[in-house]
Amino acid sequence: MTTRIALLDDYQNVALGLADWSVLAADCEITVLDDHEADLDRLTARLAGFDIIGVMRERTPFPRGLIERLPALKLLVTTGGRNASIDLDAAVAHGVTVCGTGAGPSATAELTWGLILSLLRRIHDNDAVMRAGGWQDHIGLDLAGKTLGVIGLGRLGAQVAAVGLAFGMDVLAWSQNLTDERCAEVGVRRADFDALLAAADVAIIHLVLSDRSRGLIGAEQLAALGPAGYLINTSRGPIVDEAALIRALEAGTIAGAALDVYDIEPLPADHT
Repeated sequence: MTTRIALLDDYQNVALGLADWSVLAADCEITVLDDHEADLDRLTARLAGFDIIGVMRERTPFPRGLIERLPALKLLVTTGGRNASIDLDAAVAHGVTVCGTGAGPSATAELTWGLILSLLRRIHDNDAVMRAGGWQDHIGLDLAGKTLGVIGLGRLGAQVAAVGLAFGMDVLAWSQNLTDERCAEVGVRRADFDALLAAADVAIIHLVLSDRSRGLIGAEQLAALGPAGYLINTSRGPIVDEAALIRALEAGTIAGAALDVYDIEPLPADHT
């Protein structure tokens, strides 16, 4: 009897090259789905009959309404150690085992710094100008002496903070339960949320999406960041009020933003 495995939302078509799938039994059949399906009925029809489903982060949620419509499902595997979009109670009720994989220790921190450097040094702008036949017409900003505001000083936030210190930045940090002792471990200073936003030249988000963090950065917080401030989000899209961010960028009330996460993923082609 064949064990059917689906790997969802593999936009980059990399899943089969990132693990040793040869260790699976010969009767396992893997199907890679490289597009996203949000409609519940179409998604249910697509996933019917799969025994195991691997999900990429939180790209496809698994609420009760989906889990209960997949009677063949036995195992749900998510990349990373947690996935807030899986209804664990529903999984237990329907006999579905949920587990997670390990995660690279530095990928997100490296991406965050790639976005910071591209944004402040205007690398992407100069690249576009040269590809269009022009020459350098933007001057980048130095990081040394500027203030980095780290919103969330967990493992990832601490990694990003360490690089900021190496660049000679003044690093401030905030989260709801942050202590002076934790800041001392990392070598940064604790600040109130409003004070961090007012002082930061670059504010970065490294928080888990929860009821406390959803919509944490809205119009008021973006105004506090100010016209010389930059916002970087590589955590989860809904932590930032997307409509407020678009308005701030269009009005020039913040200097710029770099995002790797959005409210809706993949981003619709007609998105602002």
